Amino acid sequence: MKKLMNTRVKKTIRGYLGDWRLYTLMLPAVVYLFIFNYLPMYGAQIAFKDFRPGLGIWGSHWVGFKHFTRFITFPNFRLIMGNTARIGLYGLATFPCSVILALMINELTNLKFKKTVQMITYMPYFLSTVVVCSMILLFFNKDTGIVNALLESIGFQRASFMTEPQYFAHIYVWSGVWQGVGWGTIIYLAALSNVSSELVEAARVDGATRLKIIYHVNIPSILPSIIIMLILSCGGALSVEFNKAFLLQNPLNLSRSQVIATYVYEIGIRSTQFSYASAIGLFMTFLNVILLLVVNLAAKRISNISLW
Repeated sequence: MKKLMNTRVKKTIRGYLGDWRLYTLMLPAVVYLFIFNYLPMYGAQIAFKDFRPGLGIWGSHWVGFKHFTRFITFPNFRLIMGNTARIGLYGLATFPCSVILALMINELTNLKFKKTVQMITYMPYFLSTVVVCSMILLFFNKDTGIVNALLESIGFQRASFMTEPQYFAHIYVWSGVWQGVGWGTIIYLAALSNVSSELVEAARVDGATRLKIIYHVNIPSILPSIIIMLILSCGGALSVEFNKAFLLQNPLNLSRSQVIATYVYEIGIRSTQFSYASAIGLFMTFLNVILLLVVNLAAKRISNISLW
């Protein structure tokens, strides 16, 4: 038994040494993940302590679930959680947009036009969040915005979109769709490129229309990719982006724009309540993990496709 174990260890070491170039290429990514994703987990324990910088993490007093209880009993808990869930699930509901766009691009036969469409749809993704928010504020300005000018030209009254709370979620989500829908098609277009041309030709010979080919051939072929991406999206459904929410937020739309991320910034950075802020972040991570596990289990039961 010992000889067998030694042989296996030697084979494993030889395998690693034989592929040392590949592992060298992986090294920067592994180091980055370790430093910025795993080492910070050490500091997560301050969520269960009354952290004092002078005492350090180990020296601070242990208080258990005090900060979690404080957040759950916070008077605005339901408002903040409701806003976060509303925006997060609304954004998740737009998930099919990238799939639909990928299917449409895949149907283009003119290669030059196809590449042009892809380039145009990719471009917004490379704009920074600050630039996108500045564009939103300019376009939706009540007095000078192009959106209000167009609405007025077709007989509607000008509206103050950025100060009316009911518009915040729509602006936040659909501006995100505009920015990321093109980039989101990359995986699906790659999957569509692997669809068997013989299968498509056989469907055409049988009299299938373009829509039927898409429905019966293309979609089933990329379904595993769609499900995996959906599961991953669900894992971050309740993590509303701080930068965008903060930049679009103002005192008049606060009843719909105050989300977990902006609240954590307010109490963690401005009020220096580090333990309380860490507890809220840990609480949201726990909810996201639960949602990921539930969706993964449901996908496995329904389609036998899952992350694990």
